[in-house]
Amino acid sequence: MKFNIEQIFTWQNLMNIIDILIVWYIIYRLIMLVRGTKAVQLVKGISLIIIVRIIAGLLHLHTLTYFVDQILSWSVIGIIVIFQPEIRRGLEHLGRSPIFGGTTMTEKQAAEKMIGELDKAIQYMSKRRIGALITIQQNTGLEDYIETGIPIDADITGELLINIFIPNTPLHDGAVIIRNNRIAVAAAYLPLSDNSMIPKKLGTRHRAAVGISEVTDAITIVVSEETGGVTITRNSQFMLDLTREEYLKYLNAQLVPKEEEEKPKWYQRIVNHVWNWGSNKK
Repeated sequence: MKFNIEQIFTWQNLMNIIDILIVWYIIYRLIMLVRGTKAVQLVKGISLIIIVRIIAGLLHLHTLTYFVDQILSWSVIGIIVIFQPEIRRGLEHLGRSPIFGGTTMTEKQAAEKMIGELDKAIQYMSKRRIGALITIQQNTGLEDYIETGIPIDADITGELLINIFIPNTPLHDGAVIIRNNRIAVAAAYLPLSDNSMIPKKLGTRHRAAVGISEVTDAITIVVSEETGGVTITRNSQFMLDLTREEYLKYLNAQLVPKEEEEKPKWYQRIVNHVWNWGSNKK
């Protein structure tokens, strides 16, 4: 049998590969959407039911197979009800796309604006020794902790952050959680760390900041009410008493998307060649 490479790289095969990649990307985005939420446990439960169904079919356990089939037949409606918050959040994110008339602010501009407002609040609170705890969601979802707070769903402004953490107000005790460049909740509870490396002089806010960094990839900012010092935690890393220049440099490096480098000419020539070749094959 003569091997012909053109039979492999046909236009139809190329479309099949693109189709598979799109499906895998959708699955990946769905996984990232529910990651870090209670929905993960539900996914594990559904997976277990599917495994039981496969085993029951192989062993010809007809009664168990029928029972599991009934559960799976109604699971579509159940999934829609159970995952309603995640589905709504995904649709809202899609609706904010510029394609559908959403905001035209780029991710870079939004991140820079957020950092500017954070800096305004940090400087005000640090000079006056107002304690603050601000967590910024990254790839890992923070739904379990958002549920413990008081909903805000507001644009990020320095004035609002300052007002939230003013002492003896209903919202000052707890964490502000920022998600998708918006203040999602205030007065949220974060897990406390038992790490013995945390200095004894540091209080509950710092232990909560380290605690959330141990279980998620969120960036957490702490303003000490004793010293006015600024601390940042992420991925179990503890950066204590940062200067304004240091924390701005870190936040910009972590939150502001890097500008894509211009594609080399050889890359563009390959893309054009593949496109023209595919068009001729149609």
